[in-house]
Amino acid sequence: MNNSQSLEFNVGNTPLILLKNLSQMTGCEIYGKAEFLNPGGSVKDRTALGIVRDAFRDGKLQIGGSLFEGTAGNTGIGLAMFAPLFGYICHVVMPDNQAQEKYDILKALGAKLITVPPCPFANPAHFYHTAKRLSEETPGSFWGNQFENLANYRVHYETTGPEIWKQTEGKVDVFCAATGTGGTLAGVSNFLKEKNPNVKCLLVDPLGSGLYQHFLTGEMKSTGSSITEGIGIMRLTANYQKVLADEAMQVNDSQMISMLYYLAQKEGLLVGTSAALNVYAAFEIAKRHRGSGKKIVTVLCDSALRYQSKIFNAEFLASKGLKPDAGEIRV
Repeated sequence: MNNSQSLEFNVGNTPLILLKNLSQMTGCEIYGKAEFLNPGGSVKDRTALGIVRDAFRDGKLQIGGSLFEGTAGNTGIGLAMFAPLFGYICHVVMPDNQAQEKYDILKALGAKLITVPPCPFANPAHFYHTAKRLSEETPGSFWGNQFENLANYRVHYETTGPEIWKQTEGKVDVFCAATGTGGTLAGVSNFLKEKNPNVKCLLVDPLGSGLYQHFLTGEMKSTGSSITEGIGIMRLTANYQKVLADEAMQVNDSQMISMLYYLAQKEGLLVGTSAALNVYAAFEIAKRHRGSGKKIVTVLCDSALRYQSKIFNAEFLASKGLKPDAGEIRV
């Protein structure tokens, strides 16, 4: 038996896809790191694997033990996917307003699912605090704590960053990504800037998050709201504090959903809301450098099929004042 063929060894090494039509439109090379091709379907497979490996190595998690995590879904899916391989019981705490597909996947994977009403982080009933409390109440359990656990940052520094560098032959000019925990942007920005300090790294933020305003003024302040899931936050996590960003950009839901439909109809890619947000930012960056041939890389975090009950639902979109228009994506 070749252990390198087992599931955990097939996380990462995802393709870097040239977004052909967007690239031709701008005269730059816009690439998306196809993280939806990870075994669990998202970039958070990397985070989950990093957390679990560190926890077993350090003796914080034992075979037969319980792991608790608070998540918008994708990290929970990754942790649940690895549970039967590593021999732990996975307990996932989520807000109850996420896409139904995530709950269905977690149940299918055998996770113990706990849902709580969405609320401000300061509320003890928040999914983050609930996961921590339940772990503390369960003898011998481990709390993944993806927001503060630097295994998150390290796994992207050790894998995602080097992959992008190799796939672009060291010629990447710009990397941009939204952040929920901060792990992806932190790990990749640190690696790329070590290789070449001239690589520009941008934070992309949805409405309803405070990171964009914090980057600009140092004040954690937000306006509006977003239907995106798993990104945007109102605090500085340990992982986010590792981020090396040169600039921040805010993208609204109308821009995001039009890009999501553009990617489906013009690039043949069914990606989720955070991926569409990322690509919209990459497109805006490319427009600034029109005709320069610059290589701009972003992250295709997960698949649209994880949110199809919402983003392909005209009634839901209309209730949020959204009307997708791929034609809006133009130079």
